Amino acid sequence: MNELFPVTDRLIHLNHAAVGPWPRVTADAVKAFADENAELGSLHYPRWEAKERQLRRDLARLLNAVGEEEIALVKNTSEGLSMVAYGLDWRPGDNVVGIRQEFPSNRFVWQSLSEQGVEFRQLDLTATEDPEQALIELCDTRTRVLSVSAVQYADGLRMDLPRLGGFCRDRGILFCVDAIQQIGALPFDVQAISCDVAVADGHKWLLAPEGLGVMYVRNAVQDRLRPLQYGWHMVEPLEDYAQSDFRVLDNARRFEAGSPNTLGIHALQASVALLLEQGMERIGERVHDNSRHLIEGLRRIDGAELLTDARDSRLSGIVTFRPGWLDPKRLFKRLIGKRILCAARGGGIRLSPHFYVPRSQLDEALAVIAEEMQRERQ
Repeated sequence: MNELFPVTDRLIHLNHAAVGPWPRVTADAVKAFADENAELGSLHYPRWEAKERQLRRDLARLLNAVGEEEIALVKNTSEGLSMVAYGLDWRPGDNVVGIRQEFPSNRFVWQSLSEQGVEFRQLDLTATEDPEQALIELCDTRTRVLSVSAVQYADGLRMDLPRLGGFCRDRGILFCVDAIQQIGALPFDVQAISCDVAVADGHKWLLAPEGLGVMYVRNAVQDRLRPLQYGWHMVEPLEDYAQSDFRVLDNARRFEAGSPNTLGIHALQASVALLLEQGMERIGERVHDNSRHLIEGLRRIDGAELLTDARDSRLSGIVTFRPGWLDPKRLFKRLIGKRILCAARGGGIRLSPHFYVPRSQLDEALAVIAEEMQRERQ
């Protein structure tokens, strides 16, 4: 894997839940695009448009969407969630159900609706052993949206999305998923989970740059979301710049107002193509095995307290632990100093290796953790 991921020659990257490194093919795609632009300008713009179409097809395949008409390209997860929150026609007394421990992107946008008389009901994950049932019980006849992360960013808790999606489908509730911590790491099937909207930026497990992500919008709910911005890229026909009356596209591109991020498109397409080539089932198995290996190793370290739910049904690519008597922030700094990339999250240390990270690097990181904890104890 070293030829595909040169980062493994220089450090131990266990931080894909934050910002993932680019594969070599992605870096090469960006360099080639930059060279072409510098030398030929937009002479081959039709090829850039073809690359955009290919990306939409690849993303539809990655998410098992019905087709590329359900795929929009967005700047980031927050933009996609905002399109949902401010695209719906709310009435005072409506509510949204979610989780208190969510990353801010999936909380702040729903909290902001209070000015329209919309309540955001937040489940405290620490107060329940069955989060799906607790979320269901928070819903009532005025619940318009249930919004959760596929995987919780702090401790890696993987939600039972089919269970939640089936409930929402039966009750007519819009099911919205922040999928940034699952897409690219584990298989993600929008049809299998009865998902209405799913959003993910490309810079984590998708191994692409920040600033370009995917928003899946099921065909049947697209008309329920009012576009928040308007421009030339979201109308039909696209090339008629002199038209005075316009018709918004009848697919997910209606949420893309202006010029596309062509540089980001070249990068994301290269990364997604690599993931599809490797196979998401295989990638998911490797990510799961890496998480399991870390958990088993941490359990052998005296004083290490696992914060991640280790059950297979809950396990994701994220493993978080508390280093006993050692301040997590101090351990974090020491690990970074030894070129082991991780994050201080959820009151502990979060490790998130992707499929390509060698087992030997996981063992090296575990050895350093054990050594640092033992040194502090002495």
